[in-house]
Amino acid sequence: MKQKTETFSGFSPETFKFFNDLKEYNYKPWFDEHKPVYEEEVLRPLKALVHVLTPAMYAIDPQINTNPNKVVSRIYRDIRFSKDKTPYRTNMWISFQRLLTEWQNFPGYYLEISESGYQYGMGLYLPKKKEMDALRSAIEYDPDHFRKITEDLIGKYSFIIGGEEYKRPANNSLPEYFQQWIQRKSIYLYKQFPVGKELFSADFAQYMAGEYTLLQPLYDYLVEVREV
Repeated sequence: MKQKTETFSGFSPETFKFFNDLKEYNYKPWFDEHKPVYEEEVLRPLKALVHVLTPAMYAIDPQINTNPNKVVSRIYRDIRFSKDKTPYRTNMWISFQRLLTEWQNFPGYYLEISESGYQYGMGLYLPKKKEMDALRSAIEYDPDHFRKITEDLIGKYSFIIGGEEYKRPANNSLPEYFQQWIQRKSIYLYKQFPVGKELFSADFAQYMAGEYTLLQPLYDYLVEVREV
């Protein structure tokens, strides 16, 4: 039987109301009662968005996983070893990445939504030290090439550099521009916005495809550094 094609028509105000209410009523009886809202207003549009973004992600990297059942996060929290015993997340996300056993060491794309808005970007989120050492070495080897790839992203296109910074700066002789990139334990570019009408339109998928494509040169660079 042919699988039904999902159509993304945007999120709805109910998507964000659900997250807002969940912050106050984060327990199983309330969630069970409102599970149809979760499935229709949160899970369904997230999976539909993945379907619509699949061609753009395939064009960026044919090895990226675009299976909605793997790409969309779970709302259920693992509370076995956590002091916080609330059973449900008050945010959800999609993450596009290659299928790997050590996902932390490979660049990936993401979009996160919560009651307050959304954030999206691309980068290395929990890499091992050797991965960041390799990135620093690549930047130092050809800083002009790296600057050419990244300068418009944080200038013209207004992406923000994120990632936990080192407490002790890493020694290097690079100009100031590069310090914001190499003095971090992880590195990613992101944008963050409050809830707005753009989220409620089918055009949001095209917008996200465009934003992700802007980041492709840096994605390719991070992949190349990792694979060398």
